Amino acid sequence: MIKTGNPVISIYTEMTPNPETMKFVANKLLYPGKSIDFPDESSAKPSPMAQALFSFPFIKSVFIASNFVTLTKISETDDWQDMIPSIKLFLKEYLEEGKVVVNEEEVMKIKAESSNEVSADDTDVVKRIKELLENYVKPAVEMDGGAIQFKSFEDGKVNLMLQGSCSGCPSSMITLKAGIEGMMKRMIPEVKEVVAEAE
Repeated sequence: MIKTGNPVISIYTEMTPNPETMKFVANKLLYPGKSIDFPDESSAKPSPMAQALFSFPFIKSVFIASNFVTLTKISETDDWQDMIPSIKLFLKEYLEEGKVVVNEEEVMKIKAESSNEVSADDTDVVKRIKELLENYVKPAVEMDGGAIQFKSFEDGKVNLMLQGSCSGCPSSMITLKAGIEGMMKRMIPEVKEVVAEAE
């Protein structure tokens, strides 16, 4: 029974370039304007929803963004078509009940230093790198159910962290080298190389 006042939630799925991940899109904002990655169950404390998703035996990692969740399965032999109906039903009921998606207080406690937000002590080059990631890279990789976070810049080398469907995706390295590295070298001459760190 749906309580009055709560909107009916619909969830649809989108394939991502990574066959191991599936994007579940909601008609409701889950984590407006932000994203958070839970590479394993032990990291999911800030999100009651992610913790609940890890109770499915085939879920390896959970990535939550503005209006979607990207899930990575444990085994190549697990078939998404068998798993999608139960996950969609779970997400629909969870969101219709108005349960907490991400507990911001918990996020603040463990807030990682990796962020694309420009901070006061960033150098001019780092500011330009973060702005490029935010304005050009983020919208494109979110379409594919992932995210790319700035980690560091030293001696011409930009370190990025791949999250969601980008993590472990066969085509993400091509995107990183051909797309992001090429664009950064053109727009920011100080950048010589772009590399990815695994979680």
